[in-house]
Amino acid sequence: MAEILELTDATFGEQVFKARDPILVEFWAPWCKPCLFLNPVLEEAARDLAEAVKVVKLNVDENPVAATVYSVRSIPTMILFRQGDELEKFVGYLGREDLVGRIRTALGEPESET
Repeated sequence: MAEILELTDATFGEQVFKARDPILVEFWAPWCKPCLFLNPVLEEAARDLAEAVKVVKLNVDENPVAATVYSVRSIPTMILFRQGDELEKFVGYLGREDLVGRIRTALGEPESET
Protein backbone atom coordinates (compact mmCIF):
# COMPACT_ATOMS: atom_id res chain seq x y z
CA MET A 1 0.00 0.00 0.00
CA ALA A 2 1.32 3.44 -0.92
CA GLU A 3 1.81 5.62 2.14
CA ILE A 4 0.47 9.19 2.05
CA LEU A 5 2.99 11.38 3.84
CA GLU A 6 1.85 14.50 5.72
CA LEU A 7 3.96 17.53 4.75
CA THR A 8 4.57 20.72 6.70
CA ASP A 9 5.70 24.13 5.50
CA ALA A 10 9.18 23.13 6.74
CA THR A 11 9.29 19.87 4.73
CA PHE A 12 7.40 21.06 1.64
CA GLY A 13 10.41 22.34 -0.29
CA GLU A 14 12.56 19.29 0.31
CA GLN A 15 9.79 16.83 -0.54
CA VAL A 16 8.40 18.66 -3.59
CA PHE A 17 11.41 20.36 -5.16
CA LYS A 18 13.88 17.53 -4.60
CA ALA A 19 11.51 14.72 -5.62
CA ARG A 20 12.71 12.87 -8.70
CA ASP A 21 9.25 11.49 -9.42
CA PRO A 22 6.06 13.50 -9.88
CA ILE A 23 4.32 14.36 -6.61
CA LEU A 24 0.66 15.15 -5.95
CA VAL A 25 0.06 17.48 -3.00
CA GLU A 26 -3.42 17.67 -1.48
CA PHE A 27 -4.06 20.91 0.40
CA TRP A 28 -6.70 20.13 3.03
CA ALA A 29 -8.06 20.92 6.51
CA PRO A 30 -9.67 18.66 9.14
CA TRP A 31 -12.94 20.66 9.14
CA CYS A 32 -13.37 20.33 5.34
CA LYS A 33 -16.02 17.68 4.55
CA PRO A 34 -15.05 17.25 0.86
CA CYS A 35 -11.43 16.77 2.03
CA LEU A 36 -12.55 13.95 4.33
CA PHE A 37 -14.54 12.33 1.50
CA LEU A 38 -11.42 12.60 -0.67
CA ASN A 39 -9.25 10.57 1.77
CA PRO A 40 -10.23 7.09 0.47
CA VAL A 41 -10.04 8.36 -3.12
CA LEU A 42 -6.48 9.57 -2.52
CA GLU A 43 -5.53 6.26 -0.93
CA GLU A 44 -6.86 4.36 -3.96
CA ALA A 45 -5.21 6.80 -6.39
CA ALA A 46 -1.92 6.47 -4.51
CA ARG A 47 -2.11 2.69 -5.00
CA ASP A 48 -3.09 3.03 -8.68
CA LEU A 49 -0.27 5.49 -9.36
CA ALA A 50 2.36 4.07 -6.99
CA GLU A 51 4.81 3.44 -9.85
CA ALA A 52 4.49 6.97 -11.24
CA VAL A 53 3.42 9.48 -8.57
CA LYS A 54 3.96 10.08 -4.87
CA VAL A 55 0.86 11.37 -3.04
CA VAL A 56 1.23 13.68 -0.01
CA LYS A 57 -1.00 15.98 2.06
CA LEU A 58 -0.58 19.41 3.62
CA ASN A 59 -2.92 20.76 6.34
CA VAL A 60 -3.48 24.41 5.37
CA ASP A 61 -4.57 25.42 8.88
CA GLU A 62 -1.28 24.29 10.39
CA ASN A 63 0.87 25.15 7.35
CA PRO A 64 -0.40 28.29 5.60
CA VAL A 65 2.81 29.30 3.78
CA ALA A 66 2.77 26.75 0.94
CA ALA A 67 -0.97 27.28 0.48
CA THR A 68 -0.39 31.02 0.14
CA VAL A 69 2.53 30.61 -2.26
CA TYR A 70 0.45 28.36 -4.55
CA SER A 71 -2.71 30.53 -4.31
CA VAL A 72 -4.83 27.82 -2.71
CA ARG A 73 -8.14 29.62 -2.18
CA SER A 74 -10.45 26.61 -1.88
CA ILE A 75 -9.95 23.15 -0.45
CA PRO A 76 -9.48 20.45 -1.31
CA THR A 77 -6.96 21.56 -3.90
CA MET A 78 -4.48 19.11 -5.38
CA ILE A 79 -1.40 20.23 -7.26
CA LEU A 80 0.69 17.88 -9.37
CA PHE A 81 4.39 18.78 -9.45
CA ARG A 82 7.26 17.37 -11.48
CA GLN A 83 10.78 18.42 -10.45
CA GLY A 84 9.31 21.37 -8.54
CA ASP A 85 7.25 22.66 -11.47
CA GLU A 86 3.47 22.85 -11.19
CA LEU A 87 1.98 20.65 -13.92
CA GLU A 88 -1.70 20.73 -13.04
CA LYS A 89 -4.06 22.01 -10.34
CA PHE A 90 -7.30 20.24 -9.40
CA VAL A 91 -9.81 22.06 -7.18
CA GLY A 92 -12.65 20.29 -5.39
CA TYR A 93 -13.63 16.69 -4.94
CA LEU A 94 -12.81 14.25 -7.75
CA GLY A 95 -13.62 10.57 -7.98
CA ARG A 96 -10.76 8.05 -8.26
CA GLU A 97 -11.12 7.35 -11.99
CA ASP A 98 -11.38 11.06 -12.82
CA LEU A 99 -8.40 11.97 -10.64
CA VAL A 100 -6.18 9.13 -11.89
CA GLY A 101 -7.15 9.87 -15.50
CA ARG A 102 -6.35 13.57 -15.16
CA ILE A 103 -3.00 12.82 -13.53
CA ARG A 104 -2.06 10.34 -16.25
CA THR A 105 -3.05 12.90 -18.91
CA ALA A 106 -1.00 15.63 -17.21
CA LEU A 107 1.99 13.28 -17.16
CA GLY A 108 1.51 12.43 -20.82
CA GLU A 109 0.68 8.79 -20.08
CA PRO A 110 -2.01 6.86 -21.91
CA GLU A 111 -5.13 6.30 -19.85
CA SER A 112 -5.50 2.73 -18.72
CA GLU A 113 -8.67 0.78 -18.24
CA THR A 114 -9.50 0.64 -14.51
